[in-house]
Amino acid sequence: MGPALVTPYALTVDAGGRELRAADHLLHALAAELALPEDVFGCTHLVRGERPRVVLSLALPSEPLRRTALERLTGLGHEVLPGVPDPVGRAVLYPGVTSLTGTLTVADVLSRSAIDRVTVLGTADRPGPGTPLATRDHVRPQWQDGALVLTAMPAAGGILVPFEVPDPTSCCADH
Repeated sequence: MGPALVTPYALTVDAGGRELRAADHLLHALAAELALPEDVFGCTHLVRGERPRVVLSLALPSEPLRRTALERLTGLGHEVLPGVPDPVGRAVLYPGVTSLTGTLTVADVLSRSAIDRVTVLGTADRPGPGTPLATRDHVRPQWQDGALVLTAMPAAGGILVPFEVPDPTSCCADH
């Protein structure tokens, strides 16, 4: 589990949503509503089982902020639980996320954000620090074995792009 996810000030928010895109928007709205600092981690987590859904986690830096968030989120009608639902959250809010715009080198991504490493889909080799990564202004790393990892894939022109696309098209969009 990542260091941000083991904080005693973490909360899980179950708003009953089923889509990642809506969960991303809700995390951003909650961050604005609660005036959360930039060192907060906000993640999405897929819950399977009888009632599949996407829940959110917030890893907050202090008890007063956790208490305030708990009160306000409960007041907004959300189910709020202590801790995080699992150790593999998909990070939407994290330190440095706002600086990951345009095309950056892998070294820039690592130095400007909380991302610990970049991997390339389909290969065991890590990209070199000078490898360009076109962020598409949508960088969603995931917690893996205690590290925040961005999975990228090769794109035209020898650059990388994050594996997750900003505006996915559903499989039956034209039906």
